[in-house]
Amino acid sequence: GWGCTRVEVTVPAEATAALRLATALGYVERSRRMAKPLAGAPTLPEGTEWRAMSEDEYAVWLARHEEGYVRDWVERGVPEAEARAKAKADNARFLPDGLATPDCRLSVLTHRGTRVGTLWVAQESGGSFVYNVEVDAEHRRHGHGRSLMLVAEEQARAAGLSSIGLNVFAGNTPALRLYESLGYEPTAYYLYKPLS
Repeated sequence: GWGCTRVEVTVPAEATAALRLATALGYVERSRRMAKPLAGAPTLPEGTEWRAMSEDEYAVWLARHEEGYVRDWVERGVPEAEARAKAKADNARFLPDGLATPDCRLSVLTHRGTRVGTLWVAQESGGSFVYNVEVDAEHRRHGHGRSLMLVAEEQARAAGLSSIGLNVFAGNTPALRLYESLGYEPTAYYLYKPLS
């Protein structure tokens, strides 16, 4: 009666009965939030380093990130116009001052002098949150995603934080396996059901 086209629910990871119920009612996982406590200092592979993103790199990264973010939401049932509005609003909210946004770090990962990926990490609620981790297409499947996540953990520890979290879209099996192998565990599931 409200003109809605879908219903969305958030289920805490420990509420296994609620998750089973939602799934039985036809709700589909859109994404899950994962987290882990930080312990021990990570070691990057030999020849792998990170540095702060430059202003020129930021402009290119932001355009590419926004398009990828829109595509991720559209693939999960959100109308394109709504996904574009969400991308603009989220970037304005979480990166209001671009590279100068307080408590945010945008970094570039290099391996033996070649740029291989990017990372966006921010402080959130007493911990750190990974907003975006991306390995450039031609450098995937060489362990650089793991290196980017180790950089995120290193940055969080350097800021005096004790935990780190992230969100992973359903269907992104390589990312999910990587996060699980690094010790991340689900804290919440985000599900939706189209109304037809």
